[in-house]
Amino acid sequence: MEPRIDADPESNESYDARLRAEAAQEPAPLPVSEATKDTQVIAIYGKGGIGKSFTLANLSYMLAQLGKKVLLIGCDPKSDTTSLLFGGRACPTIIATASQKKEAGEEVAIGDVCFKRDGVFAMELGGPEVGRGCGGRGIIHGFEILEKLGFHEWDFDYVLLDFLGDVVCGGFGLPIARDMCQKVVVVGSNDLQSLYVANNVCSAVEYFRKLGGNVGVAGMVVNKDDGTGEAHAFAERVGIPVLAAVPQHEDIRRKSANYQIIGHPDGEWGPLFQELADNLCDAPPVQPAPLTQDDLIALFDTEQTGGDFKLQPATVEDMCAASTLDKRSLEVIYDTV
Repeated sequence: MEPRIDADPESNESYDARLRAEAAQEPAPLPVSEATKDTQVIAIYGKGGIGKSFTLANLSYMLAQLGKKVLLIGCDPKSDTTSLLFGGRACPTIIATASQKKEAGEEVAIGDVCFKRDGVFAMELGGPEVGRGCGGRGIIHGFEILEKLGFHEWDFDYVLLDFLGDVVCGGFGLPIARDMCQKVVVVGSNDLQSLYVANNVCSAVEYFRKLGGNVGVAGMVVNKDDGTGEAHAFAERVGIPVLAAVPQHEDIRRKSANYQIIGHPDGEWGPLFQELADNLCDAPPVQPAPLTQDDLIALFDTEQTGGDFKLQPATVEDMCAASTLDKRSLEVIYDTV
């Protein structure tokens, strides 16, 4: 409906001013509350290679040893989330198994795709082969199969979803966009690229919260922490807690490379993962305040990032050869009578 036009121009100006003032108002902050569902569904995001699978395998194992019923779902096309949990063995993926079963005229059963170790249940969604499909669409298809298998009726204390954070397509943002989880955890380190990915995830959470979504960020896990402090500074700036910091340690690196679980309650690193488990259970989902690109870079020393570089605009002369610039115009100009 068009605004009413009064004869008095001052009245119209007042109406326009009220519209501008209303449009400039920020939306009211969404309430911060703890998850209320019996099953906590938590999506873990991070840069490829940052240590999500390592973190999740040990976290899920620790939760199971603390008496929790845990389901770990790998949502990365690499299908490597469960490799540490199963001693390096590849787990048949849901997408590949469903395709094979369909060709054989059979239905997928739980035992075809879900496997367990010491109280942890785990499966891999999988994805298309390189260059042969969309990874995000594969995620959506995988969850469609999970729903047919009864995903929403399963009885778990925790469902942990391992998502690749580098990719920003809708499939990888599914848990946030569709409120499929209550909490998001970001895994990062003291390097710019992993924090860039963590910041992007926080931006996605903020975006969908403003649209009425309920997913929040529970916190950050700092992996390979060398003590330089950039990841902790990032978490403080965006308003999320650090749930745990896993040190950059040769023993951890070696055992992880050999597919050994270190999240044993009575092991050397047990207290670290018990702290992570306790903090994750209690952390409420909050709305983060993501940083701008300049603020993100400012967390690092400019000598390391080149952040003090000034942009220098290019000119047409820079882009073209001199002979191109000197060409005569073929435009015909007629004299006016």
